[in-house]
Amino acid sequence: MEGIAIIGMAGRFPGASNVQSFWENLCNGVESLSILENEELLNAGVPLALINNTNYVKAANILENIDLFDAGFFDINPKEAELTDPQHRLFLECAWEALENAGYDSTKCESRIGVYAGASLNNYLDFDVKKDGLGSAESYQKLIGMIKIFFLLAFPIN
Repeated sequence: MEGIAIIGMAGRFPGASNVQSFWENLCNGVESLSILENEELLNAGVPLALINNTNYVKAANILENIDLFDAGFFDINPKEAELTDPQHRLFLECAWEALENAGYDSTKCESRIGVYAGASLNNYLDFDVKKDGLGSAESYQKLIGMIKIFFLLAFPIN
């Protein structure tokens, strides 16, 4: 068994599109929490009664550009990508970015290369995700796209 070295990292955070920006925000005391206006909340479908509730916190941690997933790059059917939990889509982007950050080309490196990551609580299925979008395979496709998994991606070499 060979040793393990962390040689590349990737991540997406509110107010920071990568690990370096996240670290800079931490060092500079940048607050990345977004305070939401009543109009934004109404446009997002939050009921007025909830907005007016004094216990309702009008804030969110917002990740930018989560809608820019390139399904074709990852050889994923666009319909399947649409139903896939955004956490999974971001995971794929970050896994690729971590390899790029490490400076390794998995098609040329003779060493074993892997991307190690974890998953958090998944509640994407609780949202109203396009009913009847994939015909008879819909339920199975949703399960595959939204199941809670702890990931280990290993890229085959040679």
